[in-house]
Amino acid sequence: MGLSRLAELHGVATSFSPSADVTVSVPDDTVTAVLAALGVEAATPAEVGRSLAAAESAAASRLLPPTVVVWSGEPLPAALTALPTGSAVTVDPEPEAAGASSPLTMRVTPAPARGAAAVPSWWAGPPPGVHRLTVRTPDHHHAGATLVVAPDRVPRPPGRTHGFLVQLYSLLSARSWGMGDLGDLADLADWSGRTLGSGFVQVNPLHAAVPGKPTDPSPYRPSSRRFPDPVHLHIESIPEYGHVPEPGRAALDDLRQEAAALREAVLNKGALIDRDAVWELKKQALELIHQVPLTPGRRAAYCDFLAEQGRALEDHALWCALAEVHGSRWREWPEGLRNPRSPESARARSGLMDRVDFHCRLAWLTDTQLAAAQSAARESGMAVGIVHDLAVGVHPDGADAWSQQDAFAHGMSVGAPPDAFNAHGQDWGLPPWRPDALAASGYAPYRNLLRGLLAHAGALRIDHVMGLFRLWWVPEGRPPTEGTYVGHDAEAMLAVLVLEAHRAGAVVIGEDLGTVEPGVREALARRGVLGTSVLWFERDWDGTGRPLAPEKWREDCVATATTHDLPSTAARLTGDHVTLRHRLGLLTRDLERELAEDAADTAEWLAYLARLRLLPEGEGDEEGAVRAVHRFLMRTPARMAGVWLPDTVGDRRPQNLPGTWDQYPNWRLPIADAEGHPVTLEEIAASPRLHRLMAVLAPPRGGTGGPNGRGAPKRRGAP
Repeated sequence: MGLSRLAELHGVATSFSPSADVTVSVPDDTVTAVLAALGVEAATPAEVGRSLAAAESAAASRLLPPTVVVWSGEPLPAALTALPTGSAVTVDPEPEAAGASSPLTMRVTPAPARGAAAVPSWWAGPPPGVHRLTVRTPDHHHAGATLVVAPDRVPRPPGRTHGFLVQLYSLLSARSWGMGDLGDLADLADWSGRTLGSGFVQVNPLHAAVPGKPTDPSPYRPSSRRFPDPVHLHIESIPEYGHVPEPGRAALDDLRQEAAALREAVLNKGALIDRDAVWELKKQALELIHQVPLTPGRRAAYCDFLAEQGRALEDHALWCALAEVHGSRWREWPEGLRNPRSPESARARSGLMDRVDFHCRLAWLTDTQLAAAQSAARESGMAVGIVHDLAVGVHPDGADAWSQQDAFAHGMSVGAPPDAFNAHGQDWGLPPWRPDALAASGYAPYRNLLRGLLAHAGALRIDHVMGLFRLWWVPEGRPPTEGTYVGHDAEAMLAVLVLEAHRAGAVVIGEDLGTVEPGVREALARRGVLGTSVLWFERDWDGTGRPLAPEKWREDCVATATTHDLPSTAARLTGDHVTLRHRLGLLTRDLERELAEDAADTAEWLAYLARLRLLPEGEGDEEGAVRAVHRFLMRTPARMAGVWLPDTVGDRRPQNLPGTWDQYPNWRLPIADAEGHPVTLEEIAASPRLHRLMAVLAPPRGGTGGPNGRGAPKRRGAP
């Protein structure tokens, strides 16, 4: 009982329910290891006793929790209404809060005889922001806490809208350097907004990757979630590019030729996207561009960026510079450099000043092109614009894990418990944030992360949004089946999210597929966070199990036919995804049975689409069936409908096949047509198949070509 109570006080689960009627106990060794990662000693009964006594004493004497959340227009939380009468409550406003001024002091008065009002008269209502709250009681007790005052909801999309979902690296134009870039993103947004009336473009995480040979291609295992990866830069759009003198100009021309060869190999010779080769060329080009002095205006803008980003950018750039010298595995660096605050790191910062500045400059250049992409989207008439993606965690060898060591739980990895779909559970190899460390910092790492991502976003998709409430921690050296859930202060995590989204005027989308704790979807919906609904999973699970009628879908969601982790719609309709998994040895049952069950499921959906008169093309028309699926999505009340861009040209290959590593080229495939031939952005824009599909969602605005009248997007100028 002692260990269970100790775990409860620290948000560590001692059991979990993989299904409604099953409860599984967590091994004591797991609980002990997780508590140790939270700084709580529990290896012996004596340690459990001491730690429990300390935790219960702290809880009993605590006047305030670490974070107090106040929602605008809603009743105050118990932490404030339960304060003793006569207590002095002081709020030191956040400097950037709208309407912030000098400290605000209030005095708690008795509640009315008939019960407390929704907002008591003594509460002066500080503006939205992350403030410092201090309380002094009449008997001289005092306490401090972080006060988060947040609007009640995030912004909503302005009306119903549709848009594209795309993995940016896979979207090569005729001018890309071997993979899609931010210039291509701006073009896609500009063209689709003007020509198709699209309201958004959703991309994969553009976070900085961990450099290596080879680099981990997954955008969901980044070095840093706070800063973007300069591999996405469109080199020719950098203003200094045109001012590189000889002999650098000739060297740039040679690099462009090599980049053209990379592009040609991907588009016409069956080569995979080679991120490392692309980065090697771009890095050489950026080294040459870096030698060009900035104009006074550009220098001022760069200095403003440095001041805004502060130490977080300096740390990130120092890690990048040190990784060039010592490799990316910072735990193998000389001991003094493993601590970003050590004297050795300070000396390295001075000694590598030029390289630190180089990497700071790359972050600024990438930021300017992200801003240009969002500007292109909004200028094209898009209601939302670019939807960025927040990965659930970071690589243990990366910059964030090095610079924010106190915020991460050492010896732990995030994953998923065993369930009906995966009896072995999952270990994603990503260290989790410590909930106690986040709370002690006033959620500073989380706030800064959100603020950076939302700076140039019309919306933010949060991968595995359930992680705002709890995450499955797996102790190092143990299988995922021997993990446990660790809870966050979900109210605080949500409040910070709503506050930052409100400041940015951005929509928030939660990826809530799979096993979801009861009450989570309702809590997210209450705060205006859209969910994610994928057609094939939307069934009447509480009744017949048949496809869910379109009018019964939730309104607050992004409705799609597929995602980057699922088969394309064409592959799903034809059963190609089953034969692919068979070729790779991933099926757990015989091929004939898998194909039969898949065909039956597809036939049920097609029959339902036909009954709804959404399949006028009749049976046997694959392209017509893809259109029927999207007609169905448009019949739902979903606020946003997402079209997987590869679906518009009949691509059959998934971008990522879960459960594989080197068996399948995850995250390295260009968009291809129905025959498997890679297609450029220009060819996609001119595709009759695309325009037939998109006519299902909305009539075209400007014909079937691109905005330049030749069926191709127009390359935007420099930021």
